[in-house]
Amino acid sequence: MTQSHTRISKAVIPAAGLGTRFLPATKATPKEMLPVVDKPAIQYVVEEAVAAGLSDVLMITGRNKRPLEDHFDRNYELESALTRKGDAERLQRVQESSDLATMHYVRQGDPRGLGHAVLCAAPHVGDQPFAVLLGDDLIDPRDPLLARMVEIQEREGGSVVALMEVDPEQIHMYGCAAFEPTAEGDVVRVTGLVEKPDRAEAPSNLAVIGRYVLDPAVFDILRKTEPGRGGEIQLTDALQLLAEDEKIGGPVHGVVFKGRRYDTGDRSDYLRAIVRLACEREDLGPDFRAWLRSYVTEEM
Repeated sequence: MTQSHTRISKAVIPAAGLGTRFLPATKATPKEMLPVVDKPAIQYVVEEAVAAGLSDVLMITGRNKRPLEDHFDRNYELESALTRKGDAERLQRVQESSDLATMHYVRQGDPRGLGHAVLCAAPHVGDQPFAVLLGDDLIDPRDPLLARMVEIQEREGGSVVALMEVDPEQIHMYGCAAFEPTAEGDVVRVTGLVEKPDRAEAPSNLAVIGRYVLDPAVFDILRKTEPGRGGEIQLTDALQLLAEDEKIGGPVHGVVFKGRRYDTGDRSDYLRAIVRLACEREDLGPDFRAWLRSYVTEEM
């Protein structure tokens, strides 16, 4: 069993998906670069990793994802133009993305599922525990889910998954956890995982959402994992083996999240995320909320 309680510093962000639900917007623009108010969705995810103390970020990319690298790189021409204009505020906002973290990139040449994308991170991660953040899930920075997961992993070892209660009618859209309670109200011991089960076969209504803190033992399992549901290598299948036998890589715990989450991979929730975040901005919120009240009143 791998027992590693070293401080976690590395985050992996799979970002090789095609974003077909947002076509034609994503025909030439990576879905991760779609703006949520005035920042691309991917920047919120990197900021979350950094806020949890993970300053080393590896992004798993694919074809047509070069804008991701450009966004987190310096843009000297733009910075120079803003400097000449004396626009210090916008200059600072431009520089924020390039100063956030130490960024690395590797291509997932053959998109074979989330498990395969995570396996692409093995050479970079090595034998250290690491976090995985999916770009479609935005977690409100006021609800520090990832920091809590890191805390549990560093204390208990093994792996930690983020769980959220969902309507039983929607459980077929997620990985689903079987679990045992612990002495901590927001922490459970995961005893099994099923990828997108039918409602009748789901062991609970606790769904796996896009945050993981993983023991490196998961890499050896993924190397041997055959394609599962959808013909892809599923991370859920590897975690199921870890949950069955903690001698492989320690126990699997779950943090039950009850905070604010925005699914930007869904068009309707993407729009809701923009409205919610804009309403809460000090610079945009007052005027936008007033307009929104007026608009809703007129439409009703």
